[in-house]
Amino acid sequence: MQSGNRPTIDQFTLSTIRVPTAEPRQKTLRRRHSIQKTLTVSTDALLNSAFGNEGMDSIEVETVAEADLQEPVLIEGLPGVGHVGKLAAEHLIEEFNSKLITRVYAEEFPPQVSVDESGVTELAHASFYAVEADASDLLVLTGDHQAQSHAGHYELTDTFLDIASSAGADSIYALGGVPTGELIEEPDVLGAVTGETQTEGLIDAGVEFRDGEPAGGIVGVSGLLLGLGGRQGYSAACLMGETSGYLVDPTSAQVVLEVLESVLGFEVEYESLEERAEEMKEVVEKLQQMQGQQQGLPADDDLRYIG
Repeated sequence: MQSGNRPTIDQFTLSTIRVPTAEPRQKTLRRRHSIQKTLTVSTDALLNSAFGNEGMDSIEVETVAEADLQEPVLIEGLPGVGHVGKLAAEHLIEEFNSKLITRVYAEEFPPQVSVDESGVTELAHASFYAVEADASDLLVLTGDHQAQSHAGHYELTDTFLDIASSAGADSIYALGGVPTGELIEEPDVLGAVTGETQTEGLIDAGVEFRDGEPAGGIVGVSGLLLGLGGRQGYSAACLMGETSGYLVDPTSAQVVLEVLESVLGFEVEYESLEERAEEMKEVVEKLQQMQGQQQGLPADDDLRYIG
């Protein structure tokens, strides 16, 4: 299976049990994803007009392939704290039979392209994959970027929900990390849900619900999938693995996936994530030694802050 574009270990960058909804989804709140571009006056617009080019819409949805999914669960893993959600989503794509079905391009993404091993470029976008995970069909959303503005987050999340609805999804897991400010060898998984009836199954799977945590709430697409998704009738939850907040964290991604395994009833291998976790451990040990030498501390002193 082809691997996705995974973040490298040296990158310092900075989640729903399937429960029947009590009420029918409120279609009136759903905006279709054929979003029209807001007219603006800019040099680019003038140049495009002069050369007869319309340019791209503010959000464009490209269908890459068709997929026959049976009541899929939307799994979101976009970049965030410790790349926890992104690592988890990409691991699902790599370990199971998966197929790229949709790309979403948006002016809200950074003005850049990625370059593959052959030197070929690709405009920044988010991707949806159809994933066959044993007893569950998954619709996995991932990418390299999030929106750059508050309004952009709302518009993109609304588009993501429309795509999920078109695929037949009615439940969502947003995956991410929650920063602790220190290194944790055995991270816990925190949860947030759109309805109290969802908590019991998640607690049985090892998820903790802590009063007031995460502090400051859940931001970005992960938060809005619960906020907007809940208003539209989706059963949604966010699974957040504890992470330092300073390093890419494969260990936290694994504990989040272990919860998802238990809830959705699939099994996945973790060899590649465990290998990356060992690589990260070596990086941390070297940083500890460097910090200890600079501060005159023992090499095994706890490294709580990096940078």
